Amino acid sequence: MKRDSRLSSVLHALLHMAEQASPMTSEALGLCLRTNPVVVRRTMGLLRDAGLVAAERGHAGGWRITADLRKVSLRELHDALGEPALFAIGNRNEHPECLVEQAVNAALDTAFADAEALLLERFAAVSLADLAEDFARRHAAHKGARQ
Repeated sequence: MKRDSRLSSVLHALLHMAEQASPMTSEALGLCLRTNPVVVRRTMGLLRDAGLVAAERGHAGGWRITADLRKVSLRELHDALGEPALFAIGNRNEHPECLVEQAVNAALDTAFADAEALLLERFAAVSLADLAEDFARRHAAHKGARQ
């Protein structure tokens, strides 16, 4: 079963971008993410459309963050990516007239809705700045452990 890892990839890219003083090219981001630059451009285009990043053309061009990291939540990024499905499991709908299937689906629908609401609420509570601070702490600890 294929998982949609775009949110994770976008967060990874944005944290790299936040550490850079200059824009990052799609090629450089592709190396960070171990993916094709075309995939980077397509995904960053969604973030550009949401007003979170901008592309600069030319020799020193590339992608840069235009949004305030403190104001961008994981929920906003999830929405910018087109609200991909949060769960890979779903209901069986082969015989909608079946009363057993109806009962099962009603129970699962409630559980899925509750779980999705909780996850989206958590996404809304975590900002890019929170992730950048966590990364900075981990990076400092890692550097300290190597010395």
